[in-house]
Amino acid sequence: MQVVNEEMAHSLKGRDFLMLVDFTKEELHYLINLAIDLKKKQKAGETHHILKGKTLGMIFEKSSTRTRVSFEVGMYQLGGQGLFLSSNDLQIGRGETIWDTAQTLSRYLDGIMIRTFAHRKVVELARGATIPVINGLTDLSHPCQALADFQTIYEKKGTLEGLKMAYIGDGNNMAHSLMMGAAKLGMHMSIATPEGYEPDSDLVQQTKANAAETGSRLVICHDPKEAVADADIIYTDVWASMGQETEQKERELAFANFQVNDELAKYAKKDFQFMHCLPAHRGEEVSESVIDGAQSIIFDQAENRLHAQKAIMAAIMS
Repeated sequence: MQVVNEEMAHSLKGRDFLMLVDFTKEELHYLINLAIDLKKKQKAGETHHILKGKTLGMIFEKSSTRTRVSFEVGMYQLGGQGLFLSSNDLQIGRGETIWDTAQTLSRYLDGIMIRTFAHRKVVELARGATIPVINGLTDLSHPCQALADFQTIYEKKGTLEGLKMAYIGDGNNMAHSLMMGAAKLGMHMSIATPEGYEPDSDLVQQTKANAAETGSRLVICHDPKEAVADADIIYTDVWASMGQETEQKERELAFANFQVNDELAKYAKKDFQFMHCLPAHRGEEVSESVIDGAQSIIFDQAENRLHAQKAIMAAIMS
């Protein structure tokens, strides 16, 4: 891990946090280190009001448990305030342009977090805003979750470089964010999906280019056993995300052979750890024996959403 330094802090100040690919390996290490430091301070009861008097506007077009609570509590612990903004309560829900909304909110707030469907909305909001914008989730990317995941892996394994993560399931926003982060951080990653559910091809090519610089490997395949072989981490997500409910039955058939269970886990390293971004559907993408087993670290991941997001906010909003 890189040592926290003033130069790195300066490079992050005022930046948007939209996708992990926008950041260097050193910047991601800095954020992970900062998250760990803030976590230690919180556990020790040490006040760390880095954002005293500042306000984060939180726009939600998708419902949430972990995102809303972790951002709101995180701002409170940093000495600031999180303001919940439902899209139904904003003029943006009645046709006001994203640009006008961004310009207006920039006059009131110190930062904006948005959790929505189309990634273009986050990009447009960032273009229109004069304050930092954080991607709380889009259909393309979930960078806050991925950063918390890499923090969790580092805490459990003591390193990131050279480890192998196997992602089993839909080539969705989590697959995108994890593969982009892994490539930047020197982790190897294998993604196994049914045919037709692979990650975005442009992002795969961009990720492979980044992987070539760090020595990591990205493999896309259709065989869960191949992907899981000798893996340090097994990761999965729901088969049908929010907005895909009408595809549930179709996806259950397509993903029937992609459940993470004890039989599949035998192909991983004996000390593998299981991860899931939650919410989970036990008995679908993962068996109860795995997700509730001794090697599952899903709630460590969930907790680290708080600390990783505090690091993001502290770095770009202070």
